[in-house]
Amino acid sequence: MMKSTFRWGLPLIILASLLWGSLFLYYPIEIRPLAALQAFLPDGDEIAKITVTDLRLPRALVGMILGANLAVAGALLQTITRNPLASPTLLSVNSGASLAMVTASAFSPLILSGYSIALVASIGGGLSWFVVMLISNGWKDNSGDRSRVILAGIAVSLLCAALTKLVLIIAEDHAFGIMSWLAGGIAHARWNELLTLFPFFILTALFCLFFASRLNLLNLSDESARSLGINLFRLRWYANIMALLIVGSSVSVAGPVAFIGLLVPHLARYWIGYDLRKSLPMAMLLGAILMLAADTIARAVNFPSEVPAGAVLALIGAPVFVLFARGRH
Repeated sequence: MMKSTFRWGLPLIILASLLWGSLFLYYPIEIRPLAALQAFLPDGDEIAKITVTDLRLPRALVGMILGANLAVAGALLQTITRNPLASPTLLSVNSGASLAMVTASAFSPLILSGYSIALVASIGGGLSWFVVMLISNGWKDNSGDRSRVILAGIAVSLLCAALTKLVLIIAEDHAFGIMSWLAGGIAHARWNELLTLFPFFILTALFCLFFASRLNLLNLSDESARSLGINLFRLRWYANIMALLIVGSSVSVAGPVAFIGLLVPHLARYWIGYDLRKSLPMAMLLGAILMLAADTIARAVNFPSEVPAGAVLALIGAPVFVLFARGRH
């Protein structure tokens, strides 16, 4: 009991500390730590209230939800493909969603309003994911074929990246804004972005609640899972659609944020175990921690200016990915 309490309590304390710190750390307008909390009281400082509630709090909440959603997306893709290196980035979901967003913003910017942004990104990610699965024969039940999914994903990602650069060259008038968005980050996040992400966060939580026990069966052989009465084709489709919606909504708000979907599921399994009923909620918690930490570091490294949080995550994730890849040999 003590061990279980520690495993959940420590990440919650870290997350609460990061959330508090994000309200006053490394912002041009200086606010004392206690004043950040007093901003929620009726008699709090007016400047602190405006700064915290309109700028810092929505940004922090967007970061938490973004990290939680991407962590679950990575866990779902790793479970579907039975490949520990699977992630939205390596399987081209991010790059496909980014290509769709860049193309739409360059040639039809009027359609990018409200939830149509998430829809466009989800469709782009879905199409690239479909191409990856088609190339790698990932629809087959033979799990041995799924080792080729990563290579197909890298190839399609490179293709999408090349097409994205081509669109940027053609639509150079929009290039600066698009390039800033492609770097990935939540510096612009306000309440509108939170309202875009929040329904997908609720959907993610409900999916984890109702499907985690059945998703555990995907770790068995297909024959064993079918003998227990599980429709594997339908379950995989549900998980695929959920992952695409999560990634699409996340990319529409923060750009192609990388490595959370790769790293966090591994950390969650190491910390709490392989049972998805526990590891999926833990992945959400650790994903929120990693995204908040990356956003805080992004503000700190070049204060009072800031670098994109996506760049910080890449610096953290790239060496860890190399370690994961070496560990497979």
